[in-house]
Amino acid sequence: MKNNFTAKDHTFVICAYKESKYLKNCIRSLENQTIKSRILIATSTGNSYIRELAKQYQIPLYENDAPSGIATDWNFAYRQAHTRLVTIAHQDDIYNPDYLEKILYAVNHAKDPILAHTAYYEIRDGKPVCKNRLLTIKRILLLPFTTRKTWNSIFLRRRSLSFGCGICCPSVTYVKERLPEEPFAVGCKADLDWEAWERYSRLPGAFCYVKKPVMGHRVHEESETSHVIGENNGRSPEDYAMFRKFWPEWMAKLLMRFYQKGQDSNQL
Repeated sequence: MKNNFTAKDHTFVICAYKESKYLKNCIRSLENQTIKSRILIATSTGNSYIRELAKQYQIPLYENDAPSGIATDWNFAYRQAHTRLVTIAHQDDIYNPDYLEKILYAVNHAKDPILAHTAYYEIRDGKPVCKNRLLTIKRILLLPFTTRKTWNSIFLRRRSLSFGCGICCPSVTYVKERLPEEPFAVGCKADLDWEAWERYSRLPGAFCYVKKPVMGHRVHEESETSHVIGENNGRSPEDYAMFRKFWPEWMAKLLMRFYQKGQDSNQL
């Protein structure tokens, strides 16, 4: 089935927080897309730094006065886009010039797409890292989806998610007409993306996957993921709760032993 999504149907919304030195690089990567679409900035920590960059690049800026939180911030960013497709771009990450080109091709060749996501590489100390233990595990989890024939399989994507979160959140483009107005559950701190994919994995439709790494996820000591992992092993309760959505208690505990080791890859 071929759809008719175009660049006019898409918006990048950069979720900006405080004064990230990487925000400018993220903006530039979106402006350098081979196919141009709309770019917005959303923030709950409005400041002169973000406002000056928005002014410099002539990007509409939306400031949220509600109490800040990851889910609240992402939901606010999501609501600012009024196009059929939206990508919540994380301020520290970069998007290769062909990111949107690949996404549009994927959703236009899918049957009833729900979302589209891509493979990714890490950025550590300013350099791209294309291979490590965590990336290998995630690519294995997504291996069944390298062909479009499996994108609509509820069984396969739930089996993939039952062993961990292979989908890179900043790589995801959402099809808004298939999803709720606030796609992320307020209350989740570390696994709000995995929790969302679990809910959406039950829906009929396609999880489109671009197997080429077309975006870079930055891993650094100031990232929110690193903060959460460092706070008394803050991810573990949510990770366990996610495994329990798929498995009995004994299996969830067994998987936790292996999954916790993977958290080390998000720390420097």
